[in-house]
Amino acid sequence: MNQVIRHRLFWPALILVLLLAVNVVFTDGFLSVEMKNGHLYGSLIDIIRFGAPLILVAIGMTLVIATGGIDLSVGSVVAISGALACLQISGLEDQNAVGGVLAAIGMALALSLVLGIWNGFLVAGIGIQPIIATLILMVAGRGVAQLITDGQIITINSTPYKLIGGGYWLTVPFGILIVLAVLAVTAFLTRRLALGVLIESVGGNAEASRLAGIRSRGLIILVYAFCGLCAGIAGLMISSNVSSADGNAAGLWIELDAILAVVIGGTSLVGGRFSLGGTVLGALIIQTLTTTIYSIGVPPETTLLFKAVVIILVCLLQSPTFREKVFRRRERGRPAAPSGTDTKVRIPA
Repeated sequence: MNQVIRHRLFWPALILVLLLAVNVVFTDGFLSVEMKNGHLYGSLIDIIRFGAPLILVAIGMTLVIATGGIDLSVGSVVAISGALACLQISGLEDQNAVGGVLAAIGMALALSLVLGIWNGFLVAGIGIQPIIATLILMVAGRGVAQLITDGQIITINSTPYKLIGGGYWLTVPFGILIVLAVLAVTAFLTRRLALGVLIESVGGNAEASRLAGIRSRGLIILVYAFCGLCAGIAGLMISSNVSSADGNAAGLWIELDAILAVVIGGTSLVGGRFSLGGTVLGALIIQTLTTTIYSIGVPPETTLLFKAVVIILVCLLQSPTFREKVFRRRERGRPAAPSGTDTKVRIPA
């Protein structure tokens, strides 16, 4: 039992179960999943579907944090990606043309990849601290998204594009399938190949890794590029789900939720070992918490405060030091010797 409790995923999984239990109490049929018109529907499906963009961003953020970095620009990349894709689709004569939609998606993802490489170059190539390097794009990128949309909300009506975030395939929301595909590829590359060990070694000690022959600069640029790509896909999902692009509101504060998801999942912000499974659990916890807030009727003006308090409690419960101080068990000493028993140590002559 102690081994189960000490497992890094035990506390995130327990917290997720508790949040789901709260929703069961306040929402009738919360756990029910039914088939309608060949599609799966239910609160659990909605949590995963609406949490898909956050899971994607958090996966990319996990690898960045594993190298000892941070990426504050993912929210801006989300906005830029959705804005560019919607702008291109809005200019098509036929917005349902698959070729034109694929070209728009390709342009958006290519730009997201370039923005990720730019962040990696600033961090690894020039040596700017990650929080400063990505803060630059966080501020400037939101302005770029506004320029792309001309400060307006671009609305489109494209059935192929709607599939990304709001469509279904094989009875399952297509966004969930995208997340599963990205997660599977990431897990294979980092856990079945040596890439994960190299990333962890760079995060543990970049200088020692360099002296050992590991090209740490290339790896750092690679993970930032991957993070940008994940944010770009998330931007397509968000804009697709509402068939519009808002350069100001799209992806707002998603970078903070992604960092929280990574931390809740057990990955240390100082770099080194990381957990993709923990990150997914962390993202699901945040999305489930959002659902719980609406279920129990928390006033809108106190939503952010309530969310912050719960997340603080989650992080404290995950802290071994906190649990040791608050829930410290009494040390089990040796049974007291019976009265009259000689407890002196006898040293043979």
